[in-house]
Amino acid sequence: MKIPQPYLLFLGDVSDPLAAKTARGIHAWRPETCVGEMSLADCEVSLDLPQLTPEEAAQQGAKTFVLGTANAGGYIPKHWMKAITDAITSGLNIASGLHQKLTDIPELVALAEEHQVSLFDVRHQQPELSVGSGVKRTGQRVLTVGTDCSVGKMYTSLALEAEMKKLNLDAQFRATGQTGILIAGEGIPVDAVISDFIAGAAEWVSPDNKADHWDVIEGQGSLFHPSYAGVSLGLLHGSQPDWLVMCHEMGRPHTRHLAHHPLVEVEECISLNLYSARVTNPNAQLAGISVNTSNYPEAEALAYLAALTEKFNVPATDSVRFGLQSIAEFLSKHSITKE
Repeated sequence: MKIPQPYLLFLGDVSDPLAAKTARGIHAWRPETCVGEMSLADCEVSLDLPQLTPEEAAQQGAKTFVLGTANAGGYIPKHWMKAITDAITSGLNIASGLHQKLTDIPELVALAEEHQVSLFDVRHQQPELSVGSGVKRTGQRVLTVGTDCSVGKMYTSLALEAEMKKLNLDAQFRATGQTGILIAGEGIPVDAVISDFIAGAAEWVSPDNKADHWDVIEGQGSLFHPSYAGVSLGLLHGSQPDWLVMCHEMGRPHTRHLAHHPLVEVEECISLNLYSARVTNPNAQLAGISVNTSNYPEAEALAYLAALTEKFNVPATDSVRFGLQSIAEFLSKHSITKE
């Protein structure tokens, strides 16, 4: 899946800023891909981009109209349809990360065909896949993993890519979730892949590359989450990571959405992730720990990070609060120097 850029970001009529996290993520990480935003009358959220109609956005070079918000149930409300059809008739492709498929709406399929544009169901579309092979690939890879879901794996991956580029490393974010795909413009939604093919999907998303090229692969789930461990394991095997960055939230009391399931200790999680990664890359190592410390005072957070650094002998930092320069520099020291 390769989604034409730049985008017009559709914010609908949401009132909760968190509901616009897809649009916000695109704007935060790829502002150069955002021509403007479009919202309906009751919308209370803005990214402070120019308000444009689909026709105006197309005239300014936009290629795709992105449904940049999420709602309960992941469906497309009927009152959004005029904005979507206006975008199609203006010559824009449509991209959605919602559960309901654009391609399941006959009106949109017929209109898109008439105007020769594409409908991208980011959560559902994927290439023809093979099972994982475990065959060694060229290039260098770092995969973000986690003690739990929602501990910052996508944010850490994007922030790490940015810091590595500052060090003149040839780094590329590889998206495995719908928001990441819209940010990158390409990728594969591994949570929608049949389990037998997850490792193959990870091989597909991070193919052979130049020896000094770094793929920064967006992780999903956690090996210790009873609901999502399968996706995490498939990514570990298919990514063949040279390095892992462990993501964690300081003080989280239990596994997300499972109050009866205690959160795993960081040490145990690192150990199992390295053991699993070494099935396809015997040389996999830990490069750093990215911790969400936002619920703690700075002094307490810094003490916690210092203790992790000392214990594991790798940089531990908060990607939002303190940045990922230390982990990027660690990886740079282990990068293959360009000739």
